[in-house]
Amino acid sequence: MRSFLYAFLGICAALKSGRNLRIMTACAALAIVLSFVFGLSGTEWAAVLICCAGTLSLEMINTSIETVINGLTHEYKPQAKKAKDIAAGAVLVFSVFSLATGLVIFVPRIIAALRV
Repeated sequence: MRSFLYAFLGICAALKSGRNLRIMTACAALAIVLSFVFGLSGTEWAAVLICCAGTLSLEMINTSIETVINGLTHEYKPQAKKAKDIAAGAVLVFSVFSLATGLVIFVPRIIAALRV
């Protein structure tokens, strides 16, 4: 139980300190609401949930990497910059593909709903 408590505290800390994570959480909530509204299939739900969870998890990993590096050194180090840039790049790659997945799933439904 203690492990779950620490994990929950970590999520709270990440949300409190991470502006990008709060934005991504709002986008994930919107995607989930739209999933209910448009009655997605099981496969589509799975894709949306994987994209939401993956994006949020990667952003939390990115934040933790940045926090550790910033705690270890306050001076500029090329290796530290490279590690932080790579972690941010991983978030960007997953986010772009998650956005593309969302567009493929939701745009046709939104267009159809506007025609009615």
